[in-house]
Order: sequence, then C-alpha cells, then structure tokens
Amino acid sequence: MEAPSELREAVGGWPYGDLAHLAHVELITPRLEESLRFFTEVMGMSISGQEGDSFYLRAWDDYEFHTLKLTGGRKPALGHFAFRAKDAAALARRVKALEASGLGEGWTEGDLGHGPAYRFRTPDGHLMEIYYETVWYEPTEETRPALKNQASRFPGRGANLRRLDHINLLASDVTAVRIFMERYLGMKLTEQIVFSDGSEQGAWLTCNNKTYDVAITKDHLGARGRLHHFTYAVDSREEVLRAADICLEHGVFIETGPHKHAIQQTFFLYVYEPGGCRFEIASPGARLLLAPDWKPIVWNEEERKRGQAWGLKTVESFHTYGVPPVEE
Repeated sequence: MEAPSELREAVGGWPYGDLAHLAHVELITPRLEESLRFFTEVMGMSISGQEGDSFYLRAWDDYEFHTLKLTGGRKPALGHFAFRAKDAAALARRVKALEASGLGEGWTEGDLGHGPAYRFRTPDGHLMEIYYETVWYEPTEETRPALKNQASRFPGRGANLRRLDHINLLASDVTAVRIFMERYLGMKLTEQIVFSDGSEQGAWLTCNNKTYDVAITKDHLGARGRLHHFTYAVDSREEVLRAADICLEHGVFIETGPHKHAIQQTFFLYVYEPGGCRFEIASPGARLLLAPDWKPIVWNEEERKRGQAWGLKTVESFHTYGVPPVEE
C-alpha cells in the first residue's frame, strides 16, 4: 500500500468527504422466498425490482431504487455492500486511491438501480462497491406521499422500516480494516474499543454527519470477511418495541433486546431473518454528528464488560455468530 502522503496526492488532497452514505447491502440467503416474505410482510419493505435470483427492496423513505438486494444462495452470507460517492469527481478520486491500495477488482456495469460501480475488497475480504450514478425511486399512485419531501407514503405494514442505517462487519483484524477505510475511503473514526492488552476490538466510522455508517468488530472465531449484522432505522423507540411484538407474532427468533447500546446509544432489537442473518431494527439509528473536530470516544475492556447502557449483559452469540457460519 502507498504511504499516506502519496495517497493524499493521489486523491487530490481530499482525505475526507468523498463518500455520501451507505447505499445498499446484498444479503445471500438459502431461503429466498422466506427472507423476502420477512422483509416485505414482517418488516414492511417494498419490492422495487427483480433480476434473476435477486430481489431489490427499499424502506419507505429510502430515496434510491433499492437499499437491500436479496440473492438466493447455498448459505447465508454478505454478497457485497456499497457506498454512493458525492459526485463523479469524488468517485474518480476514490477509485484512484483504491487502485493504489492493491485491493481493487475493477469496474462493473452496475447493478439494477445504479450506474457503473468500482469493486474492491477490505483487507479482511469483504466485497465492496462505490458508485455515483443512481436511479431515484419514483412513487406510483399507490405509494405517492401527501408530503412531497419524503420518498414514498408510510406503508402501515409490519415494522415500517424507514431507512437503511448502517452495517456491522466482523473482521479478523479490526485495525487493518479500520485503517483501510480511513486511508482509502476517507472515513472518520467516531468510537472504538481498545482492550487492556492494546488490541482494537471494535471501530465505528462515518463519512457524513451521522455518527457511523460502518462498524467493525472482532471476529472471535478468527474467520475473515464475515457479516455481523445490518440495520434499518424506524422513527421511535416505541416502534422498536412494536417490532418486537410483531416478530413475536410471526415466530421470528429474537436474539437480544429491546434495549440500549452504550456505544453510539442506539435503541436496538436484534433478530434473525429466515435465511440465518442477524438483523437489527433501531431508533434513531446513528445519531447526528455536528462537531467538525470530534475526537474518537475510546471504550476500555472494563467498561465493555459492564454490558449495554442499562446493564443488560451482551449475549454470548453476539461475540461468535456471523454469516457465513463457521463450520466446526
């Protein structure tokens, strides 16, 4: 990898601000029809399109054509996840930097719903994309909102997910993935976990005025390139509580919550979708980050052993389960 000074020159002196937001996540599921039913009927998302073995979905206030791609596969896994660049020039800068990283894989023509995308991998092997050209969602007569400054009408169905919020990656080397995202994607660290032995156990990074778009946590099984969970936001804590009741009614496995995280202060509910992936419903999701000189909050080992914000102990599966599952 290039030295930081060479990289800064390569991207035109813009180390931060080229990425707009987390754009979409592709989930591989061995139970495509059941996963589709979960996200549409139980979570309240809508289908934007279908291509081959993939369905494209969005929450009611996502402005893009889709934020979730469900693809059939042999076992649950993260297919890829993508960021949208702020403009064409920002995309070009990031691609130049990614090519210098040695982890680039080249251009694709673009998925259903967006234009050309540059593909690359994190040092741990997670597949990522970055693109700029996108398809904005066009509401139908049935989904057209009364207030034209929201993407579509409130669905009044299931958990009524509002928007894609963040993704949590598992990594064998948290530090390597975090440095990669800072150096080659221009993201900013907001919170992290550092244990007494100096090991970095978790990192939360942002590219905008949210406190995080990506979380990276230690894979305690030593596997590489796995997914811990991804998250959609709803409007209130009450809606998270209602989502728990809805999941109970539909026989959805609830792993932990509703409760509140200490890190990032998210009010959360974690469930498993039918394909086997951990999924989070949260409010408010990431918080607003307004301070331009924000200094990362560092949590130590003793603080993390206290559990979540109000004392709930972190469930053991939270440290070991991810997708694809690790074979014995």
